[in-house]
Amino acid sequence: MTPLNQRLASHYESLTPQEKRVADFVVDHFDDLISYNSAELARVSGVSKATVSRLFKRLGYEKYKDMYEELRLLRQSGMPLTEPRDIVHGDTLLARHYKQEMANLLHWTTLLNTQEFSSAIQALNQARQVGIIGYRNAYPVALHLRAQLIQARSQVSLFPTPGQTLSEELVDYGPHDLVVVIAFRRRPAVIKKLLQQLQRQQVPVITLSEPQALSIQGLATWQFATPLESVSAFDCYSAAMSFVTLMANSLLHSTLETGRQRIHKIAESYQHLEELEQR
Repeated sequence: MTPLNQRLASHYESLTPQEKRVADFVVDHFDDLISYNSAELARVSGVSKATVSRLFKRLGYEKYKDMYEELRLLRQSGMPLTEPRDIVHGDTLLARHYKQEMANLLHWTTLLNTQEFSSAIQALNQARQVGIIGYRNAYPVALHLRAQLIQARSQVSLFPTPGQTLSEELVDYGPHDLVVVIAFRRRPAVIKKLLQQLQRQQVPVITLSEPQALSIQGLATWQFATPLESVSAFDCYSAAMSFVTLMANSLLHSTLETGRQRIHKIAESYQHLEELEQR
């Protein structure tokens, strides 16, 4: 499918003056075009709605909605597309943000297979060592998961450490270990190869991604998904953070006695080292 910007570039010289007014507006406002319907686009361009329809048919779209759907899919793939009108009206943005957050939380809880989740937590508890991997926007989620898990069990590492390669970090991992791979859309190409390598090493793997992550399906022992949708340009990872919190809490409750003992030992060390404020 030829992207909208390329279609505009190839057809621009053959457009009528009125169509060029729409095209110029589209080029100048490409990132926030998703926030306009056809009537609004006609109004801000100073042309008729019929002109907008003719332009997009000339560009190869059956109707304006087809172009809108193309932009929506781009947004789902991680391409930032803003809605500046909501930025101006902050109260509207806040209300829509809250509504989307609630929808994301509800969505991932309905997606969750509780039996599969319990099986993953059991494996997380029994694994000899646990490695956690997250690149780009997945890194903060991976870092948070490691910070929580290390309080409930030992041998939890975040990979790769500075200066090391994944091969060096994972060479000793096998069937008695476990790796958690957190990889959201626009993920590095190495993720798929990494999952295939872990399969060759017979390492049990948990993946956390967005629901549309078709390219890595079937490459993990347990696959979980959390939506990233937001009301404006940037993806939202609160649902992912909620999921890893549930994962850490579930691990703690599955091994409550030893987990509590570890937490108490850590708390004692805090006091001896005076690392945390005692108030």
